[in-house]
Amino acid sequence: MKKIFLTVVAITVCSVAMAQSAKECLEKAKECFNSNKIPEAVQWVRKGAEQGDAEGQFYLAACYERGNGVPQDFAEAAKWYRKAADQGHVYAQSALGSYYYAGCGVEKNITEALNLMLKAADKGFPQAQYNLGVYYMETSNYDEALKWTKKAADQGYVNAYYNMACLYDQGHGVTPDLTEALKWYRMAAAQGHLMAIHNIGSFYLNGKGVTQDHTEAVKWFRKAAEQGFPESQFNLGVSYETGDGVTQDYAEAAKWYRKAADQGHIFAQNNLGMCYKQGHGVPQDFAEAVKWFRLAAERGLSIAQGNMGNCYKNGEGVPKNQAEAEKWYRLADQSRARERK
Repeated sequence: MKKIFLTVVAITVCSVAMAQSAKECLEKAKECFNSNKIPEAVQWVRKGAEQGDAEGQFYLAACYERGNGVPQDFAEAAKWYRKAADQGHVYAQSALGSYYYAGCGVEKNITEALNLMLKAADKGFPQAQYNLGVYYMETSNYDEALKWTKKAADQGYVNAYYNMACLYDQGHGVTPDLTEALKWYRMAAAQGHLMAIHNIGSFYLNGKGVTQDHTEAVKWFRKAAEQGFPESQFNLGVSYETGDGVTQDYAEAAKWYRKAADQGHIFAQNNLGMCYKQGHGVPQDFAEAVKWFRLAAERGLSIAQGNMGNCYKNGEGVPKNQAEAEKWYRLADQSRARERK
């Protein structure tokens, strides 16, 4: 009797759970997510989604997109985003628009992507407004780009701040205005946008829209470099190598070149190779120099290809080999011709 009683109770509990509203299912899901009970959370999300709740459908799509509690599956994510989008869910419309734009989980369809983004953007969703701005920037329709980017920026969307700066910086859709560009870069930088932080440093480095100030440039490059931005790490390395804005320090230069080079920064790889060749900031090591020159040379950097030629010509880090040297010199000439175009 005891066994039968337990079975009846289990069935009763299950029936109650199935009868819960979509809203209650999502509340349960949130509790589970907050308790890091991810598989159980997804079960509750699915219950809500299968009852036709747009919010549940959106969250289930997001779970499939991220592989959160379920195997990552972009096609399945697109399916659930579509269900939510068809009910007017703006987040889902924006997300599905991005899927169609990239051909992720669905066949690429720019017309459908723009249709979905526009639906969300017209309802004031800043990410969709920003995405429309990006599309129009990429297609050189700068008037539309400015319109949609400004709408997103007016809602505090940080990437839109950055793109507004770029439009004013390059004079796309507006009269070029470096002061206005710098204003938008500073707004993006205040929210931690690394490219904006770097670009402010470049403005000070080159005296672009501001009085040239190497010390101020280094300050901004350091902010981004310390957060792992490779272009700023490279520029900080150059500053330490040349002594512009900081006390010249070859060891610091090599340190920052290495950080950028380890992230694949092609100019940093070449410069780190030169540090090893000259023994600047690191022990002189021709073999190590060749290693870094080669990484940049094989990706088509002309100066690194020339350096490889010199190493083979002089037998530095590699056996002397005139034929190999001439090969690298030819490649360097070809790369320079491409770079001039």
